[in-house]
Amino acid sequence: MSPARHRFTRVTDRRGLRQFLAFGDRLYAGEPRHVPTGRQQIRRWWRDGVPLYLLRDAAGTVVGRTTLHTDADFDAKLGRRCQLFGLTEFTEPAAKPLFDAITAHAGTDRDLLFGPVALLPNQAGGVITSGHAERGFVDSAWNPPWYPTAYEAYGFVRRFEADTWICPVPAPPEPVPPVHVDPDGARIALHRGDVRRLDEQLDLLRGMLNASFAQLGYYTPISAAQLRRQTDGLAYLLDESLLLYLTRDGEPVAFVLCVPDISEFLITVRGDLHLLNQARLLAARRRYRREAVLIVKGVLPQHQGRGYQRLLSTHLHRNLYDGGYTTLRSTYVERDNAASAAQYRRLGGRPLHGYTFYARER
Repeated sequence: MSPARHRFTRVTDRRGLRQFLAFGDRLYAGEPRHVPTGRQQIRRWWRDGVPLYLLRDAAGTVVGRTTLHTDADFDAKLGRRCQLFGLTEFTEPAAKPLFDAITAHAGTDRDLLFGPVALLPNQAGGVITSGHAERGFVDSAWNPPWYPTAYEAYGFVRRFEADTWICPVPAPPEPVPPVHVDPDGARIALHRGDVRRLDEQLDLLRGMLNASFAQLGYYTPISAAQLRRQTDGLAYLLDESLLLYLTRDGEPVAFVLCVPDISEFLITVRGDLHLLNQARLLAARRRYRREAVLIVKGVLPQHQGRGYQRLLSTHLHRNLYDGGYTTLRSTYVERDNAASAAQYRRLGGRPLHGYTFYARER
């Protein structure tokens, strides 16, 4: 990066924060495929001390933005000291100056650049590498097709390549199987979401999520506080029939969480879910119960291979159909996770976006 041509500065006040948010609006103005990260979430990260940066050209115009942050658990998972970056957006000419700035401002003890993540791979972030004609959706990325070219021209390499998926929701071809008893005599019971018990149920899901995803290369355990922040506002959007979990003799063993797809609303309000827009969304929520997003699903490792996820998928399909949903999208699934991909194919699904994170040695 040439200091004479570009300036890279940390956001230290509300004016800078407004510029950080406005750059995303300007970059994606008139682009109906990009779903912005919620403004309230970005503001919360800034208040919590996550370092936000702006890149300005010689005229002072903002041409790029990013975060620069670290996470000890992610370092331990990869066995490297990683400089994470996220919320990373840029004009095409600003790609190299922004990457130069990220490299120059990374901690001196950091030997690997990794991103874009907001704030971790198991939360949000990533770059789509194909399927650019298809719109993005909640908790997933959408970016111009030249983003992967820009990253790779700078020497970034793909990590944790994956796909998002899209599935139709036709009439279920077979009756929903009843709750059953396993061959070893254990009784399997199906449970659904309950807004009145949502905090308790989310804590159950957190335990299963951490255990079932621990084997994935990018996943770091999510704390109760992180889960509360990520699901803030879920109660007023939740379709209780799309949060399902199984217990085995009373112990939770498998789960799936879908939410109504409010992507089009988020695009319309530019990601700004202030109180008035929340009220507008709540009043119009039936309009957004035609498409859904599968956020996460899993089975405890010691109970995998027993057909529990397939049982949940069958009940989920029935509930989606009965609820009037026509389409199900899924957040990214790594390409070596054949079991998850097979479940989507059984529903008539197909990959929607190629997906990746990027890493670069310093």
